[in-house]
Amino acid sequence: MLLSKSYQPKSTFLELGDGFADPVKAADFPETIIRYRNDRAAKSVGLDGLTDEEWVKHFGRFEQLPGTLAEPLAQRYHGHQFRHYNPEIGDGRGFLFAQMQDDEGRLMDLGTKGSGTTPYSRSGDGRLTLKGGVREIMATEMLEALGVNTSKTFSIIETGENLHRGDEPSPTRSAVMVRLNHGHIRIGTFQRHAFYSDTERLEKLVDYCLTHYCGETPTGSAQDRALKFLSLVAEKVAIQGAELMAAGFVHGVLNTDNINITGEVFDFGPWRFLPTMDLAFTAAYFDETGLYAFGRQPDALHWNVYQLGGALADICEENELKKALGDFPRIYLDAIREKLLKRLGVKPKGDTPDDELLTHVNEFMAKENFPYERFFFDWYGGGASAERALAAPDAHRYGKESYGKFFDLLKTYEPSNPQALNTSYFLGEGPETLLIDEVEDLWAPIAEKDDWSPFYNKINRIREMGAALKI
Repeated sequence: MLLSKSYQPKSTFLELGDGFADPVKAADFPETIIRYRNDRAAKSVGLDGLTDEEWVKHFGRFEQLPGTLAEPLAQRYHGHQFRHYNPEIGDGRGFLFAQMQDDEGRLMDLGTKGSGTTPYSRSGDGRLTLKGGVREIMATEMLEALGVNTSKTFSIIETGENLHRGDEPSPTRSAVMVRLNHGHIRIGTFQRHAFYSDTERLEKLVDYCLTHYCGETPTGSAQDRALKFLSLVAEKVAIQGAELMAAGFVHGVLNTDNINITGEVFDFGPWRFLPTMDLAFTAAYFDETGLYAFGRQPDALHWNVYQLGGALADICEENELKKALGDFPRIYLDAIREKLLKRLGVKPKGDTPDDELLTHVNEFMAKENFPYERFFFDWYGGGASAERALAAPDAHRYGKESYGKFFDLLKTYEPSNPQALNTSYFLGEGPETLLIDEVEDLWAPIAEKDDWSPFYNKINRIREMGAALKI
């Protein structure tokens, strides 16, 4: 096996001891056909040199990688699902496969989805549809390009089984996915141990997360350490909320078992990107009350972090927990201002009332039902893009009264990334989008003719956009 010198395997999860996960075995799939290998992500952890045969051996057959975990582990957790507490969940169709350090020095996990049944599968078959895997690739690639802290879809291998599902035409093709994450510890992981009043394991989990995911040396009393951890998670999740909103992304199921304590977006539900600015837009057909509608996502994340505080109540005093959570609204507002200005590609020339510009932008897009990505594409760079924006297909709508003081306010800003305007992406005709109709159109050739070329062409264009935005 050809492993890069940068490959640094870890088995850090074992420091936690028993009570956090259960050893499991992967399903024995009838076929293993590589459909997607993310060599960009693989390079970050020293695994890009694997041959296709080795790739299948490790990420389709799950032969353990050298130097890391000796066996797959299905993690234990609980969670609030649509605000209803469920103590009967855990890794039901996935497991922690390996750990390693990335090129930024972070502890990373390779976790699976669709790898077979576990003690937490309940009545599920432990499998993943190929379409579900393809959709997750699209979501993570688009979010990464837009600068969102997201998991990386590492591998998709088709597995040759026919699955029956109620929400898509059946039988349908199957796959096993591997994702790369900065940890798989969820808010629900803490809730499980709180449910059993297991303060010893709660304290151990706090110290583990402080050390390996927060870059902090655990010091002081158990309460001091827990409060420090809670405030750090609240900050990361508040920023996550701002990133989702700026990206125009609706996760679909922001349950506590889907919230990573590192602030990474992962474990996607029936996600959607906004067609137009609509705070009431929902992604999941089963979200009948709009609990996780686009505009309610920051509140949902705030509520979830409060549940983490509740899980730490046996360690910390209530008033101290409230103090640790008190900065969430301010952090979110600071972050959404920063993220929206970054999406516009501008920065203030001096003491500029940022909120006034962003208020006008949001009000205009909402009132005019304006395409979300089109606006940020047209006006990326602010005034420097005026000529380009006013020649765009929707330019006639920019002259309307509802546009307010936008032009005058733009004069107090300057481009924050002027080189991007000369890239092929911004010299092109329009933005990359990933609306539901596009997703279905990309899936159709795969389902009907096993034609992956439109899908891969789309991934390349999304990465081109991401490269332009990161110059």
